[in-house]
This record gives sequence, C-alpha cells and structure tokens, in this order.
Amino acid sequence: MTHTNRKTVVAGQFYSADAKALKEEVLGYLHQIPDPTSKTNTVAIIAPHAGYIYSGLTAAAAYKQIDKNKKWKHVFILTSSHQMLFEGASIYTIGDYETPLGIVSVDLDLPSKLIKEHNCFNANIAPHINEHSLEVQLPFLQTLLKKDFNIIPIIIGGQSFEILKNIAAALKPYMNGENLFIISSDFSHYPNYEGATESDRNMANAIISNDTAQVIKMQKAMESKGIHSMSTAMCGWSSVLTLLYMTEGNNDIQYKKVHYSNSGDSPHASKDRVVGYNAISVHLTKNNSDNFNLTNEDKSSLLTIARKSIEDHLKPKSVINTSKSTNNANLQIHCGAFVSLHKEGNLRGCIGRFEPSMSLWETIQRLAIAAATEDTRFPELDFQELKNISIEISVLTPMRKIDSIKEIELGKHGIYIKQSYSGGTFLPQVADETGWTLEEFLGHCSRDKAGIGWDGWKKAEIYIYEAIVFGEDDPPRR
Repeated sequence: MTHTNRKTVVAGQFYSADAKALKEEVLGYLHQIPDPTSKTNTVAIIAPHAGYIYSGLTAAAAYKQIDKNKKWKHVFILTSSHQMLFEGASIYTIGDYETPLGIVSVDLDLPSKLIKEHNCFNANIAPHINEHSLEVQLPFLQTLLKKDFNIIPIIIGGQSFEILKNIAAALKPYMNGENLFIISSDFSHYPNYEGATESDRNMANAIISNDTAQVIKMQKAMESKGIHSMSTAMCGWSSVLTLLYMTEGNNDIQYKKVHYSNSGDSPHASKDRVVGYNAISVHLTKNNSDNFNLTNEDKSSLLTIARKSIEDHLKPKSVINTSKSTNNANLQIHCGAFVSLHKEGNLRGCIGRFEPSMSLWETIQRLAIAAATEDTRFPELDFQELKNISIEISVLTPMRKIDSIKEIELGKHGIYIKQSYSGGTFLPQVADETGWTLEEFLGHCSRDKAGIGWDGWKKAEIYIYEAIVFGEDDPPRR
C-alpha cells in the first residue's frame, strides 16, 4: 500500500496554520502552567481537544504532567469518533500524521500486530481523515517532548462496553511505564457556565475514583438531571472508559485532577452555552521510587532543620527559620520519613511516619522533635546531650503491596507488615546493620514490630518501599 500521510484538517481553525505562530501559541500556554512540584511517573493524561483559544490552557496543564525528557517507546492517542459511527477502533496504518510543525511518525508495525491479533481493531482510515480530536493533541506533543517519539493513533467508533473492554485488554500490557497514553476528551457540551461547572466537577471526581461503574453512573445522572441545553457530559466517554478499563483495580495506579476550565472562561465565548474541559493525569506509583530523589543541598537543608528543631525545642528561645526550606520545591513534596538519633554509635531515638500528610520539611521538623522527646524506649534528650548526637534521616518512597517475598531486596527495600489493626516496619538499612536473612528480616518485623508472631507475616499484607538515607556522619547514600 502506498505510504500516505494524514494531512492536517483543522490548522487555521482550531490552532494556527503558521508553524512559528503555532509554536509560540503552544509555548505560551505551557509557560503559564507551573512545573509539577514533584516528579511523578505519569503514564496517561486526559486532555481536551477544542480550539486552543478555548481549551489551550487546560490542555497545557495536562501535558505539563508528562516527563518531557523521557524517551517514550510509543505514544498511544485514543479518541472517540466525532465524524462517523463504526464498530471497534480504527488505527491509521498507511503513513504518518502531519501538522504545521512537521511530521509526526506513526509506528506502522505495532498497529499491524494489534489488528492481526485483536478483532476489535481495524485499518479503516476513513475515521481519521476529518477527525479533529486526535490532530489537536499533536502540536503539544511536538512542542513538549524533547526526544523523538512515534504515535499509535486510535479512533474508537463503537459504543459497546464489551468492545471497549476488548480494546482495553489489548492495550493494557503497554501501560507499563514505557509508553504514554493520551486520552482526548472534552466534557459537558452546551449547558450554561454554572451547569457545566457542576457536571464537569462530578465527572472528574468519578474518573479519579478509577471505577468504571462510578463513571457510567455519574454520566447518566448528569445527562438526565435536566441541566439546560446539556447534550453530553463527556464527548470522549468511550475513550475515557477504555482507559479506566485498563487501570481499574490496579492499586499502583493513581488519578489526579490537574486543571479545569470551560469555554466561558475565554474572552472569545459567552457563558450561556459552554463546553467543559478537564485535565486529569494518571500515575504509576509502583515506579515512583525510580524518579524520586533529593539533591545534596536538599539533604543538608533537612539535616539542618532537624538539628535546629531539636535545639529550639529543648532550649526555647527562637522559632526555626524555614524561609529557605519552604522556597525549595523538593522539600514541599509530601512523603513519609524517619528521623533517627544516635549517640556513640547506639540508637538514642527514632520516630517516623508513613502518611504523607504534610510537606517534607515540616515532617522532618516534627519527627526530629519527637525522636528526641517521645520515643518511649529512651528518656527525653537533654539539651547538653545534643552535642553528642548524630542525626540520620530516611526519606521514604511510596509503598507498594507485594504478592511474593521474592520481590524484596535486602538492603534496598524496607518492609511494612500489616494484619488487621496491627502493623510494623523495618527500614532498608536494618537488613544491612543486622546481617539477617530474608526470613529473619520478616520474622523479626512480624514478631517484634507488628506483634503478630514470628510467622505472622505469612498471612499478613506486606508492603515494600525504598529509603533515601543520609546522616550527619555518613556520606549521603541511596
């Protein structure tokens, strides 16, 4: 078959047809959105597909969640057909896509494999010819991503839940952190400003529950509520449901609402009949530890905060100056941590928390004081004793539940054993300090920390995490 590129059809309508102006337009929206305060393993986004003057800022907010420096194996773009009805999903297989910014490469091998192995896919190019909702995503990808990428352009035509499940089953193996999924969808169509805001908020909340039943139920509720002029609560519902069918039940997946607007926020539209836009990101928390790190400056700041907090608490005369720490984006991250105090090589206090309920610098501030005064195994630290204390901090990466203890790497992973209301943990460094075998590591934690007996771990839930460990005496290490 002749190699035939899919030409742009909405340049000059939905976005500028001039390459220079288009790039400036996209960059203008991206620059208005601050960078995320922490690195997250974003594997999918839901982004709008309206004209940029209406939805560009919300689209930029969605795209800003993506790691722009990552080399993505494939970028899957899923959208629902606005031009024609057909069964299954169509993948463009005869060429590349074009925009004013140049050629967007289409992987031609993987689509052929998907079509051959799954009858829910087809190579019908007709749905692609005039479809705007996939095309408008491309300039953002071309502008944002720093490394070469290829796309798998998929347009869903049917409305059968069963077919959507089949599409999701075929694509699910590719949601592994190596590939990126772009889900193209606007939300409410044509209610007034207030009606759109209500419907779009409820739909977004249903989506981030990662529960298809909730999304289906909410869409029906919003569309039958009698909101004036509402024609749909989410035009790309089939694409969004396909995403949810891929992620539902996966405890390593987390959805996040990023940004909301509707066309009524634009000076180019009225508030009487609007279209809603949500930016939603999807994160694979299992691999977050690979992207989570602290600089040496961050570690030094945290150790200073810990010591100064204890000093000020034991000898009250001033309030800790946190201006430097609160201006540091890394120290605003919410994550668990432990603060350990050592005297002449022996433990003198240790307190930690898993729940990321406050910024990291605040967590360290509170834990340092607690380690000095609230560890019931030791008397409260005396101010004169502080000069002989060495402080060690362990910042925890997100926990994940494991199915087999074979996933535990001694010295790398900490463990948290939980059974009903009982639980206990060992930090990763405990295995190195004790020289325990894996079963001893589990047994001691189960018996001595969780209080459920030496073999209690065999019937308990086991979570693992990593720790970024650094201290005043030892060189920083991961």
